[in-house]
Amino acid sequence: MTAEMLEQFNRDTFPQIGHMNLKVEHVDDDSIIISMRTADRHLRPGGTVSGPTMMELADAAMYMLLLAQIGPVALAVTTSLNINFLRKPVPGKMTAKGRLLKLGKALAVGEFGLFSEASDDPVAHVTATYSIPPKRDGA
Repeated sequence: MTAEMLEQFNRDTFPQIGHMNLKVEHVDDDSIIISMRTADRHLRPGGTVSGPTMMELADAAMYMLLLAQIGPVALAVTTSLNINFLRKPVPGKMTAKGRLLKLGKALAVGEFGLFSEASDDPVAHVTATYSIPPKRDGA
């Protein structure tokens, strides 16, 4: 799936993440770059981007990276997500840069760096595993 197809799929099938205003900046055979502009609702006390917001960005990025490879399989689901917070992100544009480590028949594993616009250094490191539903005969 192309960047445009992924964004349209989310609008049509997964509108719950519409509040994130995700933009697919790049997608290819094994990598993706997705950005979002944070707002007040994404901040925690102290004016930093909240952990749940960063996890949501990473999870959405992994979902779209997987769909870019296997097509519009809406029922692919997260089986694990591990995040290491490295430094304080500032409000503004956040970017998830990721790549597939493994794409199997039942599971896919990806790795992501999360970045805030204030620094070239990652604010978080994420690994995620997704379960791919089995194909049904005749489907």
